[in-house]
Amino acid sequence: MSTAIEANFDGLVGPTHNYAGLSFGNVASARNASAVSNPREAARQGLMKMRALADLGLAQGLLPPQERPHLPTLRRLGFTGTDAQVLAKVRRDAPGLLAAVSSASAMWAANAATVSPSADCADGRVHFTPANLCANLHRAIEAETTARILKAIFPDPSLFAHHPPLPATPALGDEGAANHTRLCAQYGAPGLELFVYGRGGDAEPAPTRYPARQTHAASAAVARLHELSVPATFFAQQRPEAIDRGVFHNDVIAVGNREVLLYHEQAFVDPQALRAWVCTHFHGDRRPVFVEIPAAELDIDEVVSSYLFNSQLVCPPEGGMRLIVARECEEHPRVWAAIERIVGDPANPIDGVHVFDLRQSMNNGGGPACLRLRVVLDENEWAGVHPSAWMTPERHAELSAWVDGHYRDRLSFDDLADPQLLEESRTALDRLTRLLKLGNLYDFQRN
Repeated sequence: MSTAIEANFDGLVGPTHNYAGLSFGNVASARNASAVSNPREAARQGLMKMRALADLGLAQGLLPPQERPHLPTLRRLGFTGTDAQVLAKVRRDAPGLLAAVSSASAMWAANAATVSPSADCADGRVHFTPANLCANLHRAIEAETTARILKAIFPDPSLFAHHPPLPATPALGDEGAANHTRLCAQYGAPGLELFVYGRGGDAEPAPTRYPARQTHAASAAVARLHELSVPATFFAQQRPEAIDRGVFHNDVIAVGNREVLLYHEQAFVDPQALRAWVCTHFHGDRRPVFVEIPAAELDIDEVVSSYLFNSQLVCPPEGGMRLIVARECEEHPRVWAAIERIVGDPANPIDGVHVFDLRQSMNNGGGPACLRLRVVLDENEWAGVHPSAWMTPERHAELSAWVDGHYRDRLSFDDLADPQLLEESRTALDRLTRLLKLGNLYDFQRN
């Protein structure tokens, strides 16, 4: 077994970051619909988190944003004319479509793909399956470009296996790593892969207020594509009542890292079966640690408003384990008390907490864990990553200057129809691909 680390690749916030309230079932997104956003501040907040985690000695990378507004989608839907004419027509005739094709939701890289490390896959390669995100139009249009970006950053086919997104049908709804957790004793050793789904067979319970986006069939398909060991793979159903209260992904109510699973009492339909499976199949020099937050300590509404479980658990090189949380956790007295209890408990390895201001993302329903895609890499795989994707002090300075030079500090819905915004966004993205030496990623570059 070679030395391996877990890297976090955060989504870089795009120039059209806005609050359109597109995500049904995402309480924060709906609450802030139509508010004025600040794309420049949002991007700088994300970059700040990336730089801080890199400064902790963690492997920190980035994923570039996507082209928005996405004119190819509008043209496929029958809008014709110049780019300016297309934008004017869709603003007049179908404003909901304008919002969808302008969303910067690709910033939430936890939905970009499901990733399995080489130690878990039969062919010894890291496997990627981009999420089809077919539950929402504004996210479903991401999959093709996401696949292109992942292939550019992880290019070597001898090290990385890239699968196409699953067919975009409701029966195969796939939301990516937001519903996937890996537990292990060491990152480079074979681990356990936990897939959490909201919708299974007709006999299983289902939410009644909000849709269950992840299906059992999609999770099972990804596990097969990644050639995972059947005994080391588990499918757990998310509790329908939690979905109906705004827990649209599992990473809003549970987070795992190495041997630790931190979750709310009401996260899973059958938590006892999940714990029994982990204890039976977990191998290595560590033992699994379950940190359960009782409903009596924090109810689901508090969990959703603070995004406590949409935090990151990371292992700095010097040892221990840290919790990466949004400032909303610190501002909520009961949530902060729960965090202090967790950090102070010697029965688990979580020994510190870092607080970040991610207000622009949080207002749209995405916390620290939403912003990152986890990728376990051994030494050879690390060397095979496109070098410009890693966050360094120099890269942070370059990208901060790029954001300041191209992003607006105020964006409303009416601004989305501004042809100048389209031109600004394309100019920014063209400059970014040159800065990162990633080639022509975007439709406007390729066509």
